[in-house]
Amino acid sequence: MGKVIVKIKLTNYSDLVLRRLKLARGKPRAVAVNALVDTGATRLYLKPSVIKKLGLVRSDTVRSQTTNGEAIRYKYEPVELELMGRRENFDVIEVPENVPNLLGQVPLEVLDFVVDSKSQRLIPNPAHGGEQMTEEY
Repeated sequence: MGKVIVKIKLTNYSDLVLRRLKLARGKPRAVAVNALVDTGATRLYLKPSVIKKLGLVRSDTVRSQTTNGEAIRYKYEPVELELMGRRENFDVIEVPENVPNLLGQVPLEVLDFVVDSKSQRLIPNPAHGGEQMTEEY
């Protein structure tokens, strides 16, 4: 399978909440970036430059297993991730600037996308007729 890269829109979730509560007037901070689809990764991983543009606040640390061994990564408050008309909120894990933004398996499952390895692209899960669905069993 080759590389699958997608364009994702990210919005600071705290900004969205403050706007909904009418406690903020400005537009929520948002960016559109490329992300490498990585089914071997678990979460949403972003570069420090993207995290800074979104104004995210560090919330915790997590242990991460990488190809170079174990690492401690910073966890940040959630963003709203939008991809191909679907959106959901996800915590962010920081990766080094020289690593691509990564879209891992959990966001793919929640948004109900799968990798079509033949055409090397991301597609709506055909098992669900192309409609987003969650599984509860």
